[in-house]
Amino acid sequence: MAMLRSTLMSLAISTMLINLAMATNYTVGGPNGGWDTGTNLQTWASSQSFLVGDNLIFQYTSNHDVVEVSKSDYDSCQSSNPIQSYSGGTTTIPLPSQGKRYFICGTAGHCSQGMKVQIDTLATSSPPPASPSVQPPASSVTPTPAPRSHSSSPTKLPPSPSAAPSIIPSTESPQTPPIGSAAKPPSSSAHQGSFLVNITMGFIFVMTMLQAY
Repeated sequence: MAMLRSTLMSLAISTMLINLAMATNYTVGGPNGGWDTGTNLQTWASSQSFLVGDNLIFQYTSNHDVVEVSKSDYDSCQSSNPIQSYSGGTTTIPLPSQGKRYFICGTAGHCSQGMKVQIDTLATSSPPPASPSVQPPASSVTPTPAPRSHSSSPTKLPPSPSAAPSIIPSTESPQTPPIGSAAKPPSSSAHQGSFLVNITMGFIFVMTMLQAY
């Protein structure tokens, strides 16, 4: 909070100093005249551009003074109800706000002789705000892909005749057994087993018949 307050005070002081540095001091009626009855004060005021922060400097002799009055008193040259009165030969009046202000000389008869001036203060001119930069829209053109080079794709070559397995047909005809040849006889062990079975069956048959008688 304290830091924020300090920052705001610094900004206010900086603004005041900038305004003071940019302020213009206007010597009323100058440079060829002054606050007197011989200068066309309203013509002089119309040729100036008073801005907020400027200063009016009244320089006059001892038989004159400066009286700030209302619009109606300005028109009628009445100084009996002044807003502010100044004297002393040199008076500096700041212009802190925009608007119209009215000044006359309070010495009898001097206002009617033209010793009066209307000051129109304008607001401080400021540079126009910078317009936001508009970035151009992004290009909607889709980049076209480069055509593929034919050399990049592998070229299929026909198979080499030497690489393929060579199938040579056999010239030998399948061997067939000669017609009329007998099949191989069974082995001797199988023949002996069959002979033993027959003897056993015959023996059992004979024993059965003997018991029957």
